[in-house]
Amino acid sequence: MTRDEAWSLLCEYTRSDSLRKHALAVEAAMRRYARGFGADEQQWGLAGLLHDFDYERQPDPPQHTREGAKVLRERGVDEEVIGAIMAHADWNLDEFPRDRPIRKALFAVDELCGFLTACALVRPGRLEGLEPRSVRKKLKTPAFAASVSRQDIEQGAALLGIELDEHIDNCVAAMRSVARELGLEPASA
Repeated sequence: MTRDEAWSLLCEYTRSDSLRKHALAVEAAMRRYARGFGADEQQWGLAGLLHDFDYERQPDPPQHTREGAKVLRERGVDEEVIGAIMAHADWNLDEFPRDRPIRKALFAVDELCGFLTACALVRPGRLEGLEPRSVRKKLKTPAFAASVSRQDIEQGAALLGIELDEHIDNCVAAMRSVARELGLEPASA
């Protein structure tokens, strides 16, 4: 599947602008980590872009991811991409453990990208100047972006074998590269 085909599939299944932007953020972070691991950026990017494509139609576990995997297989998507998508959801871990770099990375960036979006939206500079220190401070505020799992964010960095601050820096840098598409350019003065 090409990136254009993946984007079309995402748009076919996902009407929410915020979910589409989340997919773009996760795609950017996955591409950055692919470069770091010396892996296939296209493959990792597709996993990021498509990881929640079925969420609006199948929001409940375990249908979310499992129904989407059927669609992806019908369209000839690489099993490595499908396995990463399956592994990002806890209910699939028996069959799809987080035992490969692509699977670890997708789990690690998913929640963090959502949290970083929330952090950026309350700052005039958006992603510009967003530092790990301020992100960690927000992580300690349970009411801020309350639906985001802090445990998943910390576990994700540990799975990648890096410090949380480095993981935050990596994801912020990746998201900055697509800030316009994410609607996270600095607010005008």
